[in-house]
Formats: sequence, structure tokens, C-alpha cells
Amino acid sequence: MASSISTLVKDTAWYGLSTILGRLLNWLLVPFYVRVLQTTGEYGIVTNLYAWTALLLVVLTYGMETGFFRFMNGSDTPSSVYKTSLVALLTTSSLFAIGVTLFAKPISIALLGVNESEIVAMMAFIIASDAFMSIPYAHLRFKKQSKRFAFIKLVFVGVNIGLNLFFLLLCPYLYSLEPSSVSWCYRPDFGVHYIFLSNLIANAVVLALLLPTIFDRDQVREGHFSFSLLGRMLRYSIPLVLLGIAGIFNQMADKILFPFLYTNKEEAMAQLGIYGACFKIAVVMVLFTQAFRYAFEPFFFEKTDSSNRDEEKRKKLALVTQYFWLFMLLIFLAVMAFVDLLKYFVVPEYYAGLAIIPWVMWGEMMMGIALNLSTWYKLTNHTATGAIISLVGCAVGVGLILWGVPLFGFMACAWAIAIGNTLIVVLSYILGQKHYPIPYNLSNALRGTLVATVGYLLIAYSNAHAVGGWKWLFNLSVVVAFLVFLLYSEKPFRFALVRVAKKVLRR
Repeated sequence: MASSISTLVKDTAWYGLSTILGRLLNWLLVPFYVRVLQTTGEYGIVTNLYAWTALLLVVLTYGMETGFFRFMNGSDTPSSVYKTSLVALLTTSSLFAIGVTLFAKPISIALLGVNESEIVAMMAFIIASDAFMSIPYAHLRFKKQSKRFAFIKLVFVGVNIGLNLFFLLLCPYLYSLEPSSVSWCYRPDFGVHYIFLSNLIANAVVLALLLPTIFDRDQVREGHFSFSLLGRMLRYSIPLVLLGIAGIFNQMADKILFPFLYTNKEEAMAQLGIYGACFKIAVVMVLFTQAFRYAFEPFFFEKTDSSNRDEEKRKKLALVTQYFWLFMLLIFLAVMAFVDLLKYFVVPEYYAGLAIIPWVMWGEMMMGIALNLSTWYKLTNHTATGAIISLVGCAVGVGLILWGVPLFGFMACAWAIAIGNTLIVVLSYILGQKHYPIPYNLSNALRGTLVATVGYLLIAYSNAHAVGGWKWLFNLSVVVAFLVFLLYSEKPFRFALVRVAKKVLRR
């Protein structure tokens, strides 16, 4: 069991390098955007359209990424699984990009209240290319080519950030000195459009890097597109589409629905910009969750032929979930301890949204735990039940948004994320223990949560009343005290941490 956990940790380290570092670097674009964009409303446009992107990406991949892992492990002809998945996503993604581009103007007016058809068209091709590239990325993960995966992800981040700095920082400066020097590539009135153009160009670069994987000689030569195989994959994956839509809509409903709950579209985008920028401060939770997912999904789809292996897998799932939760509590306390420093990533116009941070972070923690708990319905083919669980959580979250935004503004969105995701965790745990019992150590989890809660209350009091260096010293001492508590009260946690540290040092 220790070797499997170690393998998971090593994969997480590589996938985490690209995911966490990539998202961290993109996170650093937030202070850049809020300073170079003219209004909070412009950042509201970015927030709204990228929320739609996340939702539509789930629809366009229609569960094929997870289905890919499932059928690659259980198929005698994995090359056909690869080729069938690839051709299916290429077809649907192309049709989507063409269709949205043709109707970009009315779509733009419906979503943004203004004609930004160029942005909508660019977003269509960004979404389509992301959907198609999900299979080559999944193939790299399946083949355990984590280093190449990390390299390509980081290339995307580097190109995207570089182009943002070029278009939004360097070009305006050069234009102010000599307009003709950049007239071939820069329009002063293009503004927020350059954010989406940078993403589109970066996607094109990544697609070029993935061509050797897409046209893998063995997979292309041996594989065959099969409608019958596609049908079986869709029967497995379609419930995951509902699951994915419910899950992502539960995360993005706030940013998608918010503009429709204001009569004044301009004011809605301004408030959404504030909310979206402060939401990004809480993205630390998403970083670890996403990195964990890349290594975790192939892990629990490995074959388990004997009852002993199944029992061992359940124990590993319980242990991994326990580690995950303890790390999340530690990260939560660390962020809240220094939230008064993080606020300087935005400008004063955005400070009104800082109150959402603890609620959003709790919601992301719950989403991470929900991911771990979801193993039971994926391993037992109860994906429809998983979809229902997510739909219930999503319905509660949407209801809170529709009711609360007109009364409390964007704070209602933060509450909805926290409450909706917590409900998903509770339902998934109860049903999971009925259909696929896993020996989770609830007493340890509750004990850690209780201690972390006390720590959070102390930090919140310190942030409200203490000043100067004493506040930072006190907050840091609370975080360190919680870490010491974990190391000395959770022996498996301590041993795992020491084992990982030794492996990292040896590398």
C-alpha cells in the first residue's frame, strides 16, 4: 500500500508542478488585469465568459475523458478507444466552433448586453480546442508521461502570460512613444479582447506540441473508429455529463447567472468584476484539488481482480482522502492568516469583495472532498446516482443565488457555493457507504476540523482587532501550531510527509 501511495504522490508532484505553478502564474495576472483594464466591468466580462467556457467545456467533452480511462483499462483494443474518442471530440468541437462563430453577434448581446462578437468567436475556438485536446492530455496521463504533460502545460502558461504582457503592457507603452512601431499588431481600442486573443494563440501553440501524441503511430495504425464502442462509451459517460454540468454549474452559476439578476447590465458586470477578482484570491484551494485529480483518476481505475486488492484499494482511498482533508485545512488557515496581504493583489475598488474569501475557500474544500468521495459511483458504475447528487447540490446553490443576489449581492453567491458543495459531500458520503463502504477515519477528520475551526476563529479575531507586526506573528503562530498538531497527532500523516520529503531530497 505504501508503494501505491508513493506513486500517487510522485504523479501528483509532476502534475502539480504544471497545474499549481501554471494556475499560480495565471493567478498573478489578476493584479495585472485589475490595473490595466479601465473598469471593474471589463474584468466582469472576463469573469463571465470564462465561467461560460468552463461550463461549455464539460458539455463538449461529454464525459469522454473519464470514459477514456475507464475503457482504456478494460479494453483489449485500447488503440480503438483512443481513436474513437479522438475522432468523436474532433467532430463535435469543430461543429461547435463553426456554429457559435456564425451566431457570435446575437450570442454576445444576449450574454453581455453589447456587441462583442469578436470575443465570442475567439472563445468558441478556445473552448473547441480545449475540448479536443482533453483526449491527447488524457493519453499522456494514461501512459504516465507526467513530465511531458507538465512541460506542455507550462508552455501554454508561458505563451499566454507572455502575450498578455506584450499586448497589454509593452504595446501600449511603445504606442505612446511611436504609434507606427506597433500598428501592425496593436489596436488601442481592442483592450480586453487581447486577453482572449492571447489564450487563443497559446492554445494553437499547445495543439502543435500535442501533434505527436495526437498522431501516435501505434494508436493511429492499430486503432479503428467504432460506432459500437462509441455507443458503449457514451452510455457510461453521458451520466457523467449531467454530473459534470451539475458540478461545474454549481461552481460557475454565480458568475453565469449574476448578470441576469440585475436590470442594469453595466452595473452587473461591474459587481461581477469585483466578485471575480476576489474569488481568484481563494483559488489556492482549486490549485491543490486540480493537481490531485490528475493523478487520482487513473489510480482508482486500475484493475482490482481479487477481493484483497479491492479491500486494499478502499483503505488507500480512505487514507488519501484523510491526507487531502488535513492539507486543505492547513492551506485554509495559512491563506486566512495572511489575507490582509493578499488583498493588495487587487486595487481598492475591489476590496468590497474580500468578505467572500472564507466562504469560497470552504466551498472549494468541499468540492475537493466530493471528488474523492465520488470514487464509489465511478467504480460501481452508479454514475447516474452521482449525477443526481450533484444536481441536488446544484439546485440548492442556484436557488440560493436566485433568492439571495437581489437581497445581498455577490455575498449570496459565496454562501451558495459553500452550502451547495457541503450538501454534495454529505449525500455522497451517506450513499457511498451504502453501496461501496470505505473505512474513512471520521474521528480524525472531525478532530482536525475542530482544531482548525478554533484556529480560524483566533485568526479572524486577530485580523479584526490586532495591528502591525503582532497580528502577523500571532496568525503565523496559529498556523504553525496547527501544523505541529497534525504532525504529532496524526502518525500516518507524519510518516507520509517524511517519506515524501526524503524522496524529493533524493531527486
